[in-house]
Amino acid sequence: MDGFTLALLILISLVCCKHCVLCITLPLIPHPTPFLGTPWCAPIKVKHGDVSCRSPGGQYYKNVMGSRCKIRCKRGYEMQQGHPEVVCMASKHWSGNYACREIRCPKLQMPANGGYKCSDGSYFNSRCEFFCSLGYTLKGSKTVTCQYHKTWTSGESACVDVDAPVIKCPNLKDKTAEPGKLTARVTWDTPEGKDTADGILTDVILKGKPPGHFPEGLHKMSYTVYDRAGNKGSCRFSVRVRVRRCSPITPPENGYMKCDSDGDNYGATCDFKCTGGYELQGSAARVCQYGLTWSGTETNCAAMNINVGVRTASGLLDQFYEKRRLLIISAPTAANHYYRFQMTNLQHAQCGLDLRHVTVIELVGIYPAQIGRISHRLIPPGLALQLRLLLQISHNNFNMVMIDKQGMDRERYTYPITSAQIFTTIDTWQGRMDEMVLQQEAGHTCQ
Repeated sequence: MDGFTLALLILISLVCCKHCVLCITLPLIPHPTPFLGTPWCAPIKVKHGDVSCRSPGGQYYKNVMGSRCKIRCKRGYEMQQGHPEVVCMASKHWSGNYACREIRCPKLQMPANGGYKCSDGSYFNSRCEFFCSLGYTLKGSKTVTCQYHKTWTSGESACVDVDAPVIKCPNLKDKTAEPGKLTARVTWDTPEGKDTADGILTDVILKGKPPGHFPEGLHKMSYTVYDRAGNKGSCRFSVRVRVRRCSPITPPENGYMKCDSDGDNYGATCDFKCTGGYELQGSAARVCQYGLTWSGTETNCAAMNINVGVRTASGLLDQFYEKRRLLIISAPTAANHYYRFQMTNLQHAQCGLDLRHVTVIELVGIYPAQIGRISHRLIPPGLALQLRLLLQISHNNFNMVMIDKQGMDRERYTYPITSAQIFTTIDTWQGRMDEMVLQQEAGHTCQ
């Protein structure tokens, strides 16, 4: 029988004796009598916490029946379960369990390509420091601390790849072109990129000309590579090709120059020709040598020396073979109006005649008083007579004969014609087209 039941029976018996005739005397059952100040429940001992109790017997009694105790956990700890206040029950047990456990934050997520170290796991006030693998950079807080309200001081951190991959280009390639060439063969190995992080790279991309033959000058190139995070690494290099060159050389006056290769580079050969009516003096071909000097001697084109002292007409004409075309004008007198008109017209067309390599020979008068003339040089009367006889030209009338460079009689006229007609006729002759191309390249024109 517990103390509470025994006390109730005694109270009932006293009431019966006072109000009833027959009083019932209850036998006393020997049992320990509880007192208000007698300890009842086991003393409360809380690890990592404090207890504050109040009871009917006063503050001094902390574990008697009816006592109420509040449990407060120390900083960094919390109630494990139940209510923070317990009551000492008649059953000699406290109304609930009590214990303080250490506050714990959620477990941190391990960052990819990195990790963290903590001073005390995930418990209160534990300080965790993040770190990243080589090639990765920490994004977020480097350290976090577990707080009283079970949260970390900041969000979780991550390891990101922000370092650009490394790529090293070849050194400057400096090459010299071979003799007679304007290019040089340049080769190199494609560089490999290196990534400080995961090592996964895209293909190396070349911007510029690939290995092979490069022309003269400086050529700038670059290589680019990307890592998996999109970071770009690049490098630059140059290829320089040099061409050894002689000093510039120009075509002679009244002549042409045709060079192979680039004209003045080491190994180039230049050939020279003179226009019709001019003779080559010096070297017909010159080569740019290793020492960057031209072989041979300087080339000039001198006006051909016409010998009017030859004995025969054929000997005179042979001097023009493959060099000049001839326009032979014959008239009975210098007063012949056809002759005067034709010569006046030709005087204004001298440039066109020279451009077409035409030499004018005049035969005026009747033997023995006839006069022959080539420009300002007089032809003896006997030689002039032979020309008329050889070419079957009458001395009684105006006649004009056109002869090509091969000495062939091409056209005859018994009346004057304009210089434009003469030029049109000559421009259709064999070989004239090739001359026109050369003259155009050399810039020989009549302005």
